[in-house]
Amino acid sequence: MARIVASNETDVVGAVRAARETKRTLEIVGAATKRGFGRSVEWDDVLDLSGLRGIVKYEPDELVITALAGTPVAEVEAVLAEKSQRLGFEPADWGPLFGAPANSATIGGVIAADASGSAAIKFGRARDHLLGFRAVNGFGEAYKAGGRVVKNVTGFDLPKLMCGAMGTLGPMTEVTLRAVPNANSVSYLAKDIAPSTGLALLRAVWKAPLEATGLAYLPQNIERFFSEIGGFGLGVGIVRIEGSGSALQEKRSNLQSTLNGRRLVEAHDGSDMFRKVNSGTSFVDTMEDVWLVSLPQPDADSIATRLSSHWIADWAGGKLWSRGTPGYDGTWMREALLARGGRATLVRASKQTRIRVPPFTSESPTRSALTKTVKVAFDPLRLFNPGRIWEGV
Repeated sequence: MARIVASNETDVVGAVRAARETKRTLEIVGAATKRGFGRSVEWDDVLDLSGLRGIVKYEPDELVITALAGTPVAEVEAVLAEKSQRLGFEPADWGPLFGAPANSATIGGVIAADASGSAAIKFGRARDHLLGFRAVNGFGEAYKAGGRVVKNVTGFDLPKLMCGAMGTLGPMTEVTLRAVPNANSVSYLAKDIAPSTGLALLRAVWKAPLEATGLAYLPQNIERFFSEIGGFGLGVGIVRIEGSGSALQEKRSNLQSTLNGRRLVEAHDGSDMFRKVNSGTSFVDTMEDVWLVSLPQPDADSIATRLSSHWIADWAGGKLWSRGTPGYDGTWMREALLARGGRATLVRASKQTRIRVPPFTSESPTRSALTKTVKVAFDPLRLFNPGRIWEGV
């Protein structure tokens, strides 16, 4: 197995053309922080994009930033912070789940995995912030899709297609993202509430005109992972709101009314708590499998109570992190979610389990045929991460 280290787009084009000539498959990696995510498949060579690093262009007045795909997320966020801006989808740092150092993920890898954090409940996921990109297709051709303007509606929406594609459609070399202004934020804790009550309260806040940027629920048995909270009782709901001083005060009053006067405690380290939530921090030091469940918020109660004893709700119940018994195939979970329009993804498991258990929910025959057609259009020789999401893709 050869490791091909690219330092620019020309190197990537050359690597792909060489792979095309020899018909050798390529594992596309950046910082390799999510290398254990997806089906366990062996590829011929590794195409390392971590050398494609740097900010290409930043237009603060337009809230648009362009960076090379191998640029660390931390570097992008630091540049934006200098102008009181940030990435609205709040990139989730999943690296430690796989034994990688914290804060080492690249912006291209986050986009490829659609790793969106708690603030996505207001601002949308990564796919809603990717305005454009540059990439190399399976013919060894560099191309550009989308652009630097927010209102880009011409042609097929390729940026959304690349988000969550896990590199199977080809290596991105550059990404252009929409930023959002920074704002003062305050997080409030509603303590000692049972799961059903807590999730119902979070849904009520989500429906209220509060524009919350974080709505999470933590059941009592994970208290040791959030020691800063200081006493869970039955469980804790966390609400994060943003705005100027006067706007925050008004939102707090409205929040109190929405929660029917339930006592709230201000959390001085709310941002850190939400980083723990959206990055699955409480699952890092466990040997168990880790599942990520997406489902309609009203169904969170019935699904959460059947999960393991260790779970966390985000997006007001629209996203659930859960431990799983090692080797469990997720059958009941996926069957229960199918009728609800949800899905369960096996984020972390042993190599043996990922060979036996599909990490991603299977597609319908019609959708699967469409997915394979798209794969062939971008990568006819199946050079890029073949089989990482589904067999044959």
